[in-house]
Amino acid sequence: MALIAFAQPFPLGDPVLLNRKQLLRKIKRGVIGSSQYEWLYRSMKRLRQATLFLEALKPDGSTRYTVGMMESFNILKSLSYDNETYCYTLDPHWILMFGNREYSLIDWGKRLQIRRGLDMAKTLQRLIATSSDRVQRYALEGLRAQMAYGGRLRDFRDSLGRAVCELERLEIIVRGCIQDSSRGKPQLVLWLPPERIDAVA
Repeated sequence: MALIAFAQPFPLGDPVLLNRKQLLRKIKRGVIGSSQYEWLYRSMKRLRQATLFLEALKPDGSTRYTVGMMESFNILKSLSYDNETYCYTLDPHWILMFGNREYSLIDWGKRLQIRRGLDMAKTLQRLIATSSDRVQRYALEGLRAQMAYGGRLRDFRDSLGRAVCELERLEIIVRGCIQDSSRGKPQLVLWLPPERIDAVA
C-alpha cells in the first residue's frame, strides 16, 4: 500500500527511487536497525514475487469487476536495490484497479497519523476503502474472524471502539457504532464523509 502511495507523483510505469532509511521512517516507528532493514528486504522481495488475481462479486454471486479477462499481474513490475536505495516500477494494471472509485487508495498521510497500538484502526481503514458505500456494515463475528482476534468478544468490542474513535479523530469516518442487525446480530456500522477524503482514485 505504501509503495502505491509513494509512486503517485510519478507517471505510471516510471521507476520510483526510495532511500531505505527514509522509507522505514515513514512506515515503521521506533529505532531503525538491522532487523528492520532485513524485514524491509524480505517484504520488497515478496511484493516483487507476488501475483494478484482480482475479481469482485455482487451479493448474488455474479461478477461485478475484474481486471482484464482475469489476467494475473504482479504488484511490482520490476525491482532493483543496493545498500542504500530501492528502485521499483508498479505494474500498469494498477491503473485499471484504481481508475474505478470502488477500488480506492488509502490516504497514507492519515494512516501514518494512526496512533501506536491501534492497528485495528489501520485494518478498518483498509476495509472501508474497498467500497464506495457511504454507510458500511460489518458483522462483528466476521470482523473478528478476519482480524484473527483470539480474545474475548468483550475485549474485541472494546478494541473496536478505540479503533472507531481513532478513525473519527482523523475524519476518515464521520461516525461509527455497534448496533444490532435486522437479524439481531451485532454489527459495526460506519458512516463515511460525503466526499471520501481518504480515497484517491
